Amino acid sequence: MKIEIDGGHTGITFSSCHFIPMHDKCSRLHGHSYIVRISLEGELDDRGMVMDFVILKKKLRSMVSEMDHMVLLPAGSKIVKIAEREGSVEVTSCGKRYVFPAEDVLLLDIPTTTAEEMARMMTEKIIRDIDFPKTVKSVSIGLDEERGQTAWYTKVL
Repeated sequence: MKIEIDGGHTGITFSSCHFIPMHDKCSRLHGHSYIVRISLEGELDDRGMVMDFVILKKKLRSMVSEMDHMVLLPAGSKIVKIAEREGSVEVTSCGKRYVFPAEDVLLLDIPTTTAEEMARMMTEKIIRDIDFPKTVKSVSIGLDEERGQTAWYTKVL
């Protein structure tokens, strides 16, 4: 059995900006209105559910609220250098330099801020944060950068 939450219909969205080093177009600072989707596969429990939708939506909303209207930076990057100084975050990458107010920045423990890496990060985080029932066999998160363009990451439990 499979269940899915479509963040486009349930309001699980966030807007943020980022850049992808060494990409022709996406190396420029730009933003997206992201939509988060989650899919679980598993067996029905004694209540006739794979998982309670309310628990999943609450956690997803909490995750996206941290990322909403932030500059997303890859703290795990070998290419992007990040330094925090006097309430600012200075970023250098591929000959470019940015300075942002620290309160506008979210450092993510990933090598790059692609939709693929962010979907993986979000999937692993939700698995750490939620005690999934034994009947759940896999968790997948999809992250839309734009309509029709989704990166999915699946983790088998």
